[in-house]
Amino acid sequence: MRQRILVVEDEPSIAENITYALETEQFEFKWCATAQSGLDAWRSEPFDLAILDIGLPDMDGFEVCREIRKTSTMPIIFLTARETEIDRVVGLEMGGDDYVVKPFSPRELTARVKAVLRRTIAIDPTAAAAPTRSKSPQRCEQSGFHIDEERMEIHYHHQKLELTRYEHRLLVALANRPGRVWTRMQLMEQAWEEPDTAMERTVDAHIKTLRAKLRHACPDADDPIRTHRGTGYSMREHA
Repeated sequence: MRQRILVVEDEPSIAENITYALETEQFEFKWCATAQSGLDAWRSEPFDLAILDIGLPDMDGFEVCREIRKTSTMPIIFLTARETEIDRVVGLEMGGDDYVVKPFSPRELTARVKAVLRRTIAIDPTAAAAPTRSKSPQRCEQSGFHIDEERMEIHYHHQKLELTRYEHRLLVALANRPGRVWTRMQLMEQAWEEPDTAMERTVDAHIKTLRAKLRHACPDADDPIRTHRGTGYSMREHA
């Protein structure tokens, strides 16, 4: 069965290039020109991935992503005409899996679609872990963390954390080796099946959201994640 892609893009010429490239690569697709029609399609039909333009006429792509993320972990790739770091970081913090800056090559976009879909399939909790990922015990108490890998759950000071798949993997790597300094590339190898398709800045964005969730779970605790400028991150040995 061919994988189905939801394309939400208001410019017909760009949408035509995207859908032609998807069709060439044997994807099925549905094109919507507004945010609302895209959300209506997502609610009524199954999709494997969404391509969202940020600058939509009725609602920006970030709002569409926020609505989808309330109930779904469907992969999302953002399209943006603005090549500013803040747009990229905001998109990743809100749950986006990747982004492409306009103008872009349709071949680049379909390559990113394939890479994101491969990563998504590979992180099925019932599937075997990637060989590069750290093996953690079923239950592990470290620095205020309680990790249950069988249930894919992490508690921090007895508060369950609601984490994305990448946040979960990053936190498992850090919490299981307190004191160890991880480079950004090493953390990418722990969290992404194909780290070459991600960027080191992506790690920074996910660490930022992790810190916010840890702070929300336990406001009185010190930040357990240490930043090593120019290198990467580590988990404090006592949090």
